Amino acid sequence: MNQLLGFFIGFLTGVLSGFGVGGGTLLILWLTMIEHMDQLRAGGANLVYFLCCALPAAVGHMKNGLIQYQALLWCALAGVPVSVGASLLAAGMDTGLLRRLFGGLLLVIGCGQLFGKDKDEKT
Repeated sequence: MNQLLGFFIGFLTGVLSGFGVGGGTLLILWLTMIEHMDQLRAGGANLVYFLCCALPAAVGHMKNGLIQYQALLWCALAGVPVSVGASLLAAGMDTGLLRRLFGGLLLVIGCGQLFGKDKDEKT
C-alpha cells in the first residue's frame, strides 16, 4: 500500500510540475515530513525526479512558443555556477539550519504569491 501511495504522490507532483505549480517542492515536503527522509537525500531524489519531469515540460513549452531563449541563456550562464557553489555550501551546512532556511524561503515565496500583485492580470 505504501508503494502505491508513493507512486500516486510521484504522479501527482509530476502533473503539478508540468503545470508549473512546483511539484518538486511538494515532493521534498512529502519526502521529509511524511517519509522521514533526511533533507540532503530528499534534495537529491528531487533532482533526479526533476530530470524526468523537466524534459516533457520543456518540449511542451517550446511547442507553444513560451520560451524566451535570450533570457534562458542568461539564466543558464548565471544559474549553473551559482548552483554548483550553493550545493557545495549546502553540503557543509547543518541539516537543521538548511531545513529552516528552506522553510523560510517557502514562506517568502508563498507570501509573495498570495499577496503580490499579478502583473499579467488584464484589466
